[in-house]
Amino acid sequence: MKVYLDDERQTPDGWYRVYWPDEAIALLKQGNVTEISLDHDLGDDEHGTGYDVVLWIEEAVATQGFRPPVIRVHSANSSARQKMESGISNIKRLSLLG
Repeated sequence: MKVYLDDERQTPDGWYRVYWPDEAIALLKQGNVTEISLDHDLGDDEHGTGYDVVLWIEEAVATQGFRPPVIRVHSANSSARQKMESGISNIKRLSLLG
């Protein structure tokens, strides 16, 4: 399953759309996600951002041996994109160690 986390953009063909981090994380926990594409700003930072998904994946890889899917960032927020990409780099490093 390919998961697309976004509040505004049109969902690409072949992707399953979610609007909030907890929805994306619930699907990741099921173990069927092969690819995930993340927006950062989802319209309500108190409800979470795409970075929260990156943090969850990073922790799950480090502490539970979680095998991460391909992770992409499609956020237009350049500073948030950089922060998310840094987390993804760490996830890749951790998954190679495990």
